[in-house]
Amino acid sequence: MASESPYLFGDRRRASSFGDDAEQYDRVRPSYPSALIDHLMTERPTTVLDVGCGTGITSRLLEARGCDVLGLEPDARMASVARRHGTAVESATFENWDAGSRKFDLLTAGQAWHWVDPHVGASKAAEVLHPGGRIGLFWNQSNPTPEINEALRRAYLRCAPELAKHSVLLGQRDRSLYAAIADAVRATSRFEIVSMLWFDHEATYPTETWLELSATHSDHRTLPPDQLAELLAGLRTEIDQCGGRVPVRYETTLVTGRTLGEGRT
Repeated sequence: MASESPYLFGDRRRASSFGDDAEQYDRVRPSYPSALIDHLMTERPTTVLDVGCGTGITSRLLEARGCDVLGLEPDARMASVARRHGTAVESATFENWDAGSRKFDLLTAGQAWHWVDPHVGASKAAEVLHPGGRIGLFWNQSNPTPEINEALRRAYLRCAPELAKHSVLLGQRDRSLYAAIADAVRATSRFEIVSMLWFDHEATYPTETWLELSATHSDHRTLPPDQLAELLAGLRTEIDQCGGRVPVRYETTLVTGRTLGEGRT
């Protein structure tokens, strides 16, 4: 199984797997650090387009800051959860979405931009942002503590060795993903000060919550059902033997920049 790359948008089977249990996704997926949201609010945006909004995890953080957020989500099951939380959502992929004459102060994508064609997406982002508008693309990278990471790895090696090499839950994300996406944004020549920033936050998961979280990841959910069940059982045994907790340090990577021209100050 190939590691995640800027071109994962072509794997629609994995892309459509999240909605299989949208409620579980919404319940257990990690949020994002307040310092990240502070940075996105630098220009005091009022209108936000949240691309690949899923169940609205990012949207709600921005709505809590007073923003008027429009979510964009191709999976109707995920979108229905976001709407139930109060977020306005239109159903489409970003590449195929018709913005009409609408423009936004901020475009975000939390844990989602690797499902978008990076070059088409970057050009379209420039089109739908006001001059001086910000793009903010970000991802959580989990880093379980060394002891528990080794225990988790034992379960993967027994039950799903292909994931032991590539699972982001074990801290295996190919970080060249972020640099490649930043390069695609720069290549439009329509953004300035394109940069990568990093933010840390921590969480501790009881055994059952970690298993639920694991099952929301597309590389896990698309395993054959028997293999996934075996893997989750193996993870349960290893975690329980380590005290029934999975402490994680999250590193959140942000790719960001501003469209050329004067904007909000």
